[in-house]
Amino acid sequence: MSIYNYLVKKPNGEILSMQTYRDKIMLIVNTASKCRFTYQFEELQKLYNRYQSKGLVVLGFPCNQFANQNPEDGGDSSDFCQRNYGVTFPMFEKIEVNGEKTEPLFNYLKHEVPYREFNDQSIEEKVLKMKLEEEYPEYLIGNNIRWNFTKFLVSSTGKVLNRFEPTESIVDIEKEIDHQLAIKK
Repeated sequence: MSIYNYLVKKPNGEILSMQTYRDKIMLIVNTASKCRFTYQFEELQKLYNRYQSKGLVVLGFPCNQFANQNPEDGGDSSDFCQRNYGVTFPMFEKIEVNGEKTEPLFNYLKHEVPYREFNDQSIEEKVLKMKLEEEYPEYLIGNNIRWNFTKFLVSSTGKVLNRFEPTESIVDIEKEIDHQLAIKK
């Protein structure tokens, strides 16, 4: 199976093939409008602005599985992102990233690259891990998505390269994007 075999749903109900993004470097993110990481929309938009003309596309998928942080539907989420963070990258319909109703694309992504264990030296990751242990211990098992704003970097040939946990630096992600763009030339 390839990433290009998946279909995704836009907020207006239109079904879109991932083939649409063939030859693009993709940064695929599960998002939320009321999360402590919501500020990352601004960082993601800056990446998109900087690298879109070079072949990067950021794809946002709202998710409400973590502490009810995205109760609105995909259309309202998209409007929120545009209004508050100037988001112009593609946003999709709200999905689930774990459990029986996992969006097939995310099921594929999370099994293509392993998660990174939380760093016990990072206060932010320690706090997130404690919250997960208390409220969502099942998300700490296997390759489950741990929280909103988990990001997957996909090469221009469709290979899933890396998974970035929500606490990882946008600078590190940008370095990998730069590297992929250099390869793509």
